[in-house]
Amino acid sequence: MKTRGAVLRKAPGTFEVMNLDVDDPRQGEIRVKMVASGLCHSDDHLATGDMPVGTYPFAGGHEGGGIVESVGPNTPGFAPGDKVLFSFLPACGRCRWCATGHQNLCDLGATLLMGSRFDDPESFRVHLEDGTPVGQMCGISTFLEHTTVSVASAVKVADDTPLEVACLLGCSVGTGWGSAVNSGEVRPGDTVIIQGVGGIGINAVQGASHAGASNIIAVDPVPFKREMAESLGATHAVDNMADAAEIAKSFTNGQGADVAVVTVGVMKGEIIAEAFSSIRKAGTVVVTGLGDLTEVGIPVPIGELTLFEKKIKGAMFGGSNPTADIPKLLGLYNAGQLKLDELATTTYSLDDIAKGYEDMHAGKNIRGVIHF
Repeated sequence: MKTRGAVLRKAPGTFEVMNLDVDDPRQGEIRVKMVASGLCHSDDHLATGDMPVGTYPFAGGHEGGGIVESVGPNTPGFAPGDKVLFSFLPACGRCRWCATGHQNLCDLGATLLMGSRFDDPESFRVHLEDGTPVGQMCGISTFLEHTTVSVASAVKVADDTPLEVACLLGCSVGTGWGSAVNSGEVRPGDTVIIQGVGGIGINAVQGASHAGASNIIAVDPVPFKREMAESLGATHAVDNMADAAEIAKSFTNGQGADVAVVTVGVMKGEIIAEAFSSIRKAGTVVVTGLGDLTEVGIPVPIGELTLFEKKIKGAMFGGSNPTADIPKLLGLYNAGQLKLDELATTTYSLDDIAKGYEDMHAGKNIRGVIHF
């Protein structure tokens, strides 16, 4: 069928909204009419070239929700009219990682940036009108008005789910919340630093609060984001890591934070080093943000790493298991414990996607959301 979507022709480049053809679903697939999509910094990394992809043109978007239009043959569990949220990480349910409770590391994720089907590098579901294949971000491309996806990337939700805000559960909320709760293992009474409180970090604040941290120190140069962090659980908010480290020491007899979660928009080794110096002995730095994927090196003292048993660990989707954790977080939202409405600070039409990313760079949004 005919549809429209935001596509990169090259990188560096900009998203262009254009007419496209999207295929009918095959076995194990569904076609979805999109309702809403978050504007994540990761898609901006595609545009800058920090995250190279395997296919151009390439349709962006990996955080969204919509309504099932059609279901492929011999594909149980879904029906037209179902509401679904997408997980940007597919979960096959069969590989070693899924079988051991690490769906965020599912083997299907190896081809997320190829743009083709997970199991066939030559198979595409979206095309330009002249037949040229178009890659799909994470196999889903939520910047499309209609998209055909594998059921491994879809989580069915209740009919009354407000997709306009629940769409954020597919990336930013689970990534941030899980970075504190799952990856950081924040515990009651802990002192936690959240470095960068945009769309991901603000949810690390919520996660640390839910986990019972006594002191949650948000760090961001943008006053609006610091104010938002304080409204969602941060006990302190400052504009630099030096101040954050001193505040953490004031609560820990000079030892430092128990956990530092790094969720800045563009990751650098020096930023991780700042977090490393802010934690106590046996403390943990959780690295969640992304930058240039080819960049190498974190300037930390090797002796301090060894003798103080400090830990630096990566966090992919905050260690989440999407088929379990997306419904769990939705339940917390429905119970009034997790804030979502407050995160979607500005809405845009698909045609205004460039403005949405301009606002992100200007620090105007916690999360911009496209409403289709």
